[in-house]
Amino acid sequence: MTSTLVTHATPVGRSVTAGSRPARLPLNTLAIGFGLAGLAEAWTEATSALTLPRVVPQAFWALAATAWVSLLTAHLVRGARSGEGLASQLRHPAQGPIAALAPVTAMLLAADLFTWSPIGGRVLFLLALATAAILAAWLFASWFEGRLELESLHPGYLLPTVAPGLVGADVAHVVGYHGLAWSLFGVGAFFAVVLTAIVVLRLTFRSALPDALIPTTAILLAPPAVAGIAWFSLHGHVADPVAQAIGGVGVLLVLVQAAMVPRYRRLRFTVGFWSFTFPLAAAVALAEEWLDVVRPAGWVPITGVLLALVTVFIGAIAARSVWAVARRSLPSRQHDHGTPVSARTRGARK
Repeated sequence: MTSTLVTHATPVGRSVTAGSRPARLPLNTLAIGFGLAGLAEAWTEATSALTLPRVVPQAFWALAATAWVSLLTAHLVRGARSGEGLASQLRHPAQGPIAALAPVTAMLLAADLFTWSPIGGRVLFLLALATAAILAAWLFASWFEGRLELESLHPGYLLPTVAPGLVGADVAHVVGYHGLAWSLFGVGAFFAVVLTAIVVLRLTFRSALPDALIPTTAILLAPPAVAGIAWFSLHGHVADPVAQAIGGVGVLLVLVQAAMVPRYRRLRFTVGFWSFTFPLAAAVALAEEWLDVVRPAGWVPITGVLLALVTVFIGAIAARSVWAVARRSLPSRQHDHGTPVSARTRGARK
């Protein structure tokens, strides 16, 4: 990798590396399965309030599982044909952290699988957790080599530790590992505080993120959303002071995202738009839980409206993605994502 490397926008299926070998698929495509799993969770959470038959949320879980398996298969097949090693992709300052979406999505799927097959759900969860832990340890060891600069940081760096910790806490409790659930909550909460502070510092006092990475700003909404869901799961569905504190942070970050909408609207559509999906779906799922706990006047129709809005939003992104792939106009080679040249050059020298 050299300082002359630039972001490509080669149509899907035609990306090539030096020597005419196909490039690896960008890791941010894994956000598709993650977003669909978040949508399935929102539908599951609304099932009781809206008295939905079980088949309805299960249809969304099946869609999420299909996307997850299909994307993993596509990554493995393309990776086997590529001249680029997986390690180099994981070391990339923009792409590397996003690889955590693969095991975290598997954790969410494990929670649903547990309702059908407790043994299968537990096995999938433990495998996903082990994968996430190994990946996080490897990534941190790579980052500790001093290859990165602060400008390379983006909100996706929350994914390797915060997401497995907080999502894993909820799922561990669901599948019966209650002690492990509290441990994972501690890990997720610790890194949510530490890494969010660093990311906010970078976003505030350094140059603006390149357009390809701006959608990752939505990831900042995910930690309080999944933390709130995990807290309700671990501590009981009670509006206690901790739940209220987490909810307050979540409301503030929802307002921040609303203020970002004009900037988001100026962006060209890419697969990176899937970064919006899971944080919003998780926020809706938490709002549904709060409505179920507090039960204000009109809480049932409000639940239905929130669910409809997030479904239409994610459905629109899915439809736009399919249309772009059909037109072969969706950028598929995004190895740089606008990463500062200085950071790429340091990585090459290492």
